[in-house]
Amino acid sequence: MSTTTKRPPLKQTVGAQHICFALNETDVFTAVYEADVEKTETVKSVSISENSESTPVLASGKIYDNMNSTASTEISVEVIAFSAATRAKMRGDIVTTLGLIKKGGSGKRPFFAYGKVVKYFGGALDLEWYPKCQLTANTDETKTKEDSYSEQNETLTITAMPFNDEGDISVVYSSDNKVIAGLNEEIFFTAPILDDADLEKLLTPDPASNSILQNDEKGVA
Repeated sequence: MSTTTKRPPLKQTVGAQHICFALNETDVFTAVYEADVEKTETVKSVSISENSESTPVLASGKIYDNMNSTASTEISVEVIAFSAATRAKMRGDIVTTLGLIKKGGSGKRPFFAYGKVVKYFGGALDLEWYPKCQLTANTDETKTKEDSYSEQNETLTITAMPFNDEGDISVVYSSDNKVIAGLNEEIFFTAPILDDADLEKLLTPDPASNSILQNDEKGVA
């Protein structure tokens, strides 16, 4: 056996956030989304916390295995600015004909896909979609103006849930793991991605062109 020394890249910064609302906003989640993806470059930080559970399986007086499951993932996003219209839509608030936002009612909060970017020194990227999310809470604090500028940030708490029968919660492309020719941040966040088929549609928009999956099966890069 041999020892391989790896040198993983260091994180440099968080990138833009991407939001795409589901068409069936308050009904059963069907992974059908609006055509437009909203991109904002106002992210200060993103924290991810998994709500997971590990249950030991006992047999013959010892631990035979551990059964692990993740019920959901909590995403805490600190932003320096956020769209009032997008926030209202996430909260399920009612927007009147004249543009008033009626908050605090019993409106149902819609599903949406949330995308985040992590950039590394050396150019590597993590591009990640959470296809099934709902806003859990938002915290906002406004302070008085001072002589020098002081950031007045807002924190959004988002719950990401399993989007398929396998219990998957997110889909991530890490260029440090594998470089896919032609894939960049702009293409990845054109629409929410749930599987290889969704990604291939973005990479090969012309149905007549050769399939990346077919080429991979044939051993073609």
